[in-house]
Amino acid sequence: MTVLIAGCGDLGTEAGLRFAKAGHQVVGLRRSPEKLPAEISGMHADLAVSVPELPADIDIVVVAVAADASTEEAYRAAYLDGLTNVLGALERQAITPARIVFVSSTAVYRDSGGAVVDESTPTEPTRFSGKVLRDAEELLFARTRGTATLPISLRLGGIYGPGRTRLIDQVRTGQAVIPPHPRHTNRVHRDDAAAMIVHLTTMAQDPDSVYIGVDDHAAEMGDVMRFLASEMGCPEPPTAAPGGASDAGPGDKRCSNKRLRATGFEPQFPTFREGYRAVLAGQGVRHP
Repeated sequence: MTVLIAGCGDLGTEAGLRFAKAGHQVVGLRRSPEKLPAEISGMHADLAVSVPELPADIDIVVVAVAADASTEEAYRAAYLDGLTNVLGALERQAITPARIVFVSSTAVYRDSGGAVVDESTPTEPTRFSGKVLRDAEELLFARTRGTATLPISLRLGGIYGPGRTRLIDQVRTGQAVIPPHPRHTNRVHRDDAAAMIVHLTTMAQDPDSVYIGVDDHAAEMGDVMRFLASEMGCPEPPTAAPGGASDAGPGDKRCSNKRLRATGFEPQFPTFREGYRAVLAGQGVRHP
């Protein structure tokens, strides 16, 4: 099979390498294709501004674009314009892939007050990021309706892993502050996120249209910070006073991966503990 990865950055490249290892041909679209590994055939494309020319024999499409900045304009350029141009290219060239997976986010859900969120929970985002992603999902479903293509929205939690160490760095440098009220964080290791993409696009059974991509345990943010401090031998981060800037972060919700698990997928890093230990080991930090 031939796999097209539109937006072949960090996550897309990791997924591409896994597709290639499984014996598939992989084509990656990005603005700097020369940075791609040899296993991925790179093609130059700026998906935010133009409709790309695609190979004719595409079986699977992965749309794993990312915004250049945390602004509504950047999100619309990446997710809405990028997806529009990929779908436009497929339609113009009369290419009908078996499956298209769009990498979305749990940001499409609003704060649930710590309640469990799953694929049946209404998407009622309150921030521009979630609203744009929800609009992109709806675009995908509308444009593939009535075709032979099965669309999949994979709503990932916060991705961490190699090169994605902001929280580790904050704890290490003493900049981390524990929120004054319990706040759950829904996370997924980059490698597990890539494995989810490969699994959903190649599994024998027909996929559902939406999956939440998180690990097995929605963790309280303070627990994650304290764990990292202990692993690195750093002082425990302080707890902020109520009503400060730390109260203005993302809402509190616990996302469930039961639907994904029911397909037979098993994460390599089922909780933040295994995942962060692997990241820290890569930095030369060993478990005490």
